[in-house]
Amino acid sequence: MRKVAVLGSGAWGTTLGQVMVDSGQQVLIWGRNKKVVREINRRHSNRRFLKGIDLPRELKATTDIKAVLEFAEVILVAIPAQTLRENLVDWKGFFPTNLPVISTLKGIEVDTQFRMTEVMQEVVGIEKSRLGLITGPNLANEIIMRQPAGAVAASENQEIIELIIDMFSTNYFRIYPSTDLVGCEFAGAAKSVIALAVGMAVGMGYGENTQGLMITRGLSEVARLGEAYGANPLTFLGLAGIGDLVASAQSPLSRNRSFGEVLGKSGSISKARQQVVKTVEGVYSAGAMLELAHRVGVEAPIIEAVSDVVAGSISPKDALDRLMKVSIKAEI
Repeated sequence: MRKVAVLGSGAWGTTLGQVMVDSGQQVLIWGRNKKVVREINRRHSNRRFLKGIDLPRELKATTDIKAVLEFAEVILVAIPAQTLRENLVDWKGFFPTNLPVISTLKGIEVDTQFRMTEVMQEVVGIEKSRLGLITGPNLANEIIMRQPAGAVAASENQEIIELIIDMFSTNYFRIYPSTDLVGCEFAGAAKSVIALAVGMAVGMGYGENTQGLMITRGLSEVARLGEAYGANPLTFLGLAGIGDLVASAQSPLSRNRSFGEVLGKSGSISKARQQVVKTVEGVYSAGAMLELAHRVGVEAPIIEAVSDVVAGSISPKDALDRLMKVSIKAEI
């Protein structure tokens, strides 16, 4: 049994907390919202994020960030990606750098174009050898019901990989190892952008052919981008890549897919923002991923089209029209 601090009391942090309790870990969740924390402790539920779910009584929560970090033997980070830096700056004076830190975050920082583990290294000074990532086709609303699912444990340190596998393995949650941390982080961030493109196509009334086009060509863009930054192209054919992308692009439970649908129907990013108030990572990561592609000369027409739509410079219809005019090269 390990003492695991989960930083984040949203749907994903709470869900992974339950998975770890099921695997035999002692889990303490940190959250800012006093009502959510009180409900986890007293009612053993989190109705704000996971309606109708009874949580394990062993799952505990607190609003005291110092207490949760002092409790920890392992730290799991499950806060919105674009808030990571500001939170780490606040916690820097007492954030331990000698413990394993596992990221669950899928995004690219807007201002710096850093991957999330790069932000952790820069702000807190955590060594890369202590960092890991859990990622894959993991929709919280399904996993919280203990439906069978798989995920990837990624790190450049084999000991961290083995730690993640041990922490999360249950009879419904299967963990596969990967040493390609860069590829897994790129895949997790990019799937949000491609899922937005698929959602826009659905919102405009297009069917499976158009969705298949967006998914496969989007995956090709991401694989070429990741390879340019040292990732293994095969990573994008596994759970962290195509697995996560299919789940996000096809499921109504996906925020990015759902936001894309509203955007496609309304034709306006401002209207979509009014209707969907939850954090939609693809909206933030699109421009950052496009900048990363430009730096290494990788053509990424779908990522570019999504970036322009969320920036408000073109409509979803204009984006699709433009994509259908992109010069055709060999498929692979």
